[in-house]
Amino acid sequence: MSSLYLPYLLADYYRGLEIVTAVVGVLILLSSLDDLFIDAWYWVRQLYRRLLVKRRRYQPLTAEQLRAKREQPLAIMIPAWLEYDVIAPMLENMVGSLEYKNYFIFVGTYCNDARTIDEVERMRRRYKQLIRVEVPHDGPTCKADCLNWIIQAIFAHEKSQPEPFAGAILHDSEDVLHHLELHYFNYLLPRIDFIQLPVTSLERDWYELVAGTYMDEFAEWHTKDLVVRESMSRMVPSAGVGTCFSRHALLELSAETDNQPFNTDTLTEDYDIGTRLARRGMKQIFGKFPVDYVARRTTWFGHGQEKMVAVHMPLGVREYFPDTFRTAYRQKARWTLGIGLQGWSQVGWAGSLATKYLLFRDRKGLITSFIAILAYVLLFQHLVFMVLSASGLWTTFFPSAFKPSNGLLDLMWANTVLLSLRILQRGYFVGRLYGWEHALLSAPRMIIGNFINAMAAARAWRLYLGYLFLGKQLVWDKTMHDFPSADQLTQQRLRLGDLLMSWRAIDEASLAKALEAQAVEHKPLGQILLEHGYLDEATLNEAISFQKDNAPAPLAETEQRSPALS
Repeated sequence: MSSLYLPYLLADYYRGLEIVTAVVGVLILLSSLDDLFIDAWYWVRQLYRRLLVKRRRYQPLTAEQLRAKREQPLAIMIPAWLEYDVIAPMLENMVGSLEYKNYFIFVGTYCNDARTIDEVERMRRRYKQLIRVEVPHDGPTCKADCLNWIIQAIFAHEKSQPEPFAGAILHDSEDVLHHLELHYFNYLLPRIDFIQLPVTSLERDWYELVAGTYMDEFAEWHTKDLVVRESMSRMVPSAGVGTCFSRHALLELSAETDNQPFNTDTLTEDYDIGTRLARRGMKQIFGKFPVDYVARRTTWFGHGQEKMVAVHMPLGVREYFPDTFRTAYRQKARWTLGIGLQGWSQVGWAGSLATKYLLFRDRKGLITSFIAILAYVLLFQHLVFMVLSASGLWTTFFPSAFKPSNGLLDLMWANTVLLSLRILQRGYFVGRLYGWEHALLSAPRMIIGNFINAMAAARAWRLYLGYLFLGKQLVWDKTMHDFPSADQLTQQRLRLGDLLMSWRAIDEASLAKALEAQAVEHKPLGQILLEHGYLDEATLNEAISFQKDNAPAPLAETEQRSPALS
């Protein structure tokens, strides 16, 4: 009896499958039209600027103009929880790369994170501009809590300085900075209250598919989507790194929030603070200052010839993102939870029509992430029924709902065309930064990215519902970071005097006197600095050791200053 009814059960099931497919197809179409609107806005804007704005002959900003402005005091904020494996090389690269001199680095650590404290203290003995800020209670709490303690330390420190800080820059312990970054912020301060630089992933090997999804997404988001967001609403969300806040912005937020400018009730304090500043009418920009990088790549997916290629892109922050499925979806779950769910409850839907629309885009992933996976499941089942039908194993079915007359086939073709546009556009932005191999890989990596996003959304919903109904605290969900090795970064061997100057171990006047004495006495510079009391022996030995450790080596990825920027 069961075999007699099985064909009819399959026919009923397939009819239901078609109905669900039609509903999912409509939802995908609506989401795709939303994406198409953003695409159209971007490309129309690009065409307008190319045809009309450039004809006005605005002179582009140059590196010489950045360097010409007087250096205002700047503070760099780095919250650190369990960053013992990356904080030291990150600080070494930062101090060695930045041209800017008038800055201090504030690293926030927790009292129960001894390994990170030890590493920061080791660097503090080397770099006189480094200040460790201890959060006086156990971690992890949330990133905002750590940042609030850092902000208070900044305000306290500037009381002993001749001039207050013009701004504070937010970075993480895995960031690779450009040598002109602080010059760029200094040029815009104090006219601009909030400056966000583009963020991109450092290049990965072709087979690192999970990490490659970050390359793809940030290449498109920080080239197109944030540009559209700024032009539509004049509001720019912070990316959590490469973000500069003016002193005025931090003081106003501190005054309104009992000295806690960063919201401790959200896991995405960066997104939250950008929204709050926009509502206060403070000027925000998404910085786009073009620079040149040079990358060493092996063509044909690692099997071809190695060559050096020039990459022209905006000045920004580069870093390694997670390279395993679990770490990727857990990190994105924090973003989804903070931006989508906590943002919905705390930020609401206030603002202009453009702002409401962009808030909708930020939150639609809470639902569309699951729809994408449902679409894969439906596609697989349709393929199974096609095979059964073609093999003659399934011959009983009702008339298909996908008739030319009812428009469902047109719906599927429309979705196919829009998906093709998404793939081509993603490939274009990825190819500009990483080459044609990664542009081709961006298509299959979209599928991996969809599964990561779905797992992230599921975890975000689970954590948020647990917080609402069970009172489970939402804490800093730690993502372990990687930092490029020495042979993946430009290691410019500084002369001893320049190195000690960058460490703030000696001042310019002392170095000048030591060099004058060296010209007469013909002794090593280090010996003269010791003899004249300008330097202690421990710091000298540290500097000599650092020079030896950072001798020039083969580079996997280097950064080149173009003639126009040098």
